[in-house]
Amino acid sequence: MAELIVVGSGTGIPSLRRASPCLAFVSDRTTILVDSGPGSLRKMLEAGITYLDMDLLLYTHIHPDHIADLIPLLFACKYADQPRKKDLKCIGGSGFLRYYEQLKRLYGPWIEAQTYRLSVEELSDKPLLFRNTAITCKPMVHTPESIAYRIEYEDGKSVVVSGDTDDNPKLVELASKSDLLVLECSFPDGKKVEGHLTPSLAGKIAMESCCRRLLLTHLYPLCDPFDIEEQCRRTFQGEIILAADLTRIVI
Repeated sequence: MAELIVVGSGTGIPSLRRASPCLAFVSDRTTILVDSGPGSLRKMLEAGITYLDMDLLLYTHIHPDHIADLIPLLFACKYADQPRKKDLKCIGGSGFLRYYEQLKRLYGPWIEAQTYRLSVEELSDKPLLFRNTAITCKPMVHTPESIAYRIEYEDGKSVVVSGDTDDNPKLVELASKSDLLVLECSFPDGKKVEGHLTPSLAGKIAMESCCRRLLLTHLYPLCDPFDIEEQCRRTFQGEIILAADLTRIVI
């Protein structure tokens, strides 16, 4: 059995209600972190998980609100009283390796792995088999390196995480018949911003993909006065969950 913990359901805009984007997928064999916006390491402690628990890091794109805590995470792994021992794999889309090399030039030994093995890779069309999961991705409409992930567990359960994106047929394809579809929902209907979804667009994608459940996250403060769930029901009649920090969902 795998569980999703919403570490942060917000954006890069500071909010007392929502932390920056971060999702943790915990099963008996592996712990996967998807994105780690600023403050994620501390917020993870509230969920009962730490940077040492992570086996695999998946990044949807390199905007600061999604990746800022990668540097503190790698730095924390060097903590002398509790150094990381187990291997860590870090994955991103096209251009991610170039980004990581720039980080190494900037921070040098402060983020280099010494007591554990770190592998940094770019995920392409070929699925990644990692322990009890198979992970695939598709390019999204946001930035050149933006990708969405599909995580399939050995028991057949599947979850898809869009990251930031606009309406995209590739996302519908990736999310086909998924058990849980996690979509960004940045702005309410009538306040659409290019490169992001609204509730009705998210519902449309959920309906077209025939997913079993829909989780809406990455909510800007502008969403707070609106009934986001009601707007989403205009296009999707299935189960809708509005993410909140520390929400837990069994996949």
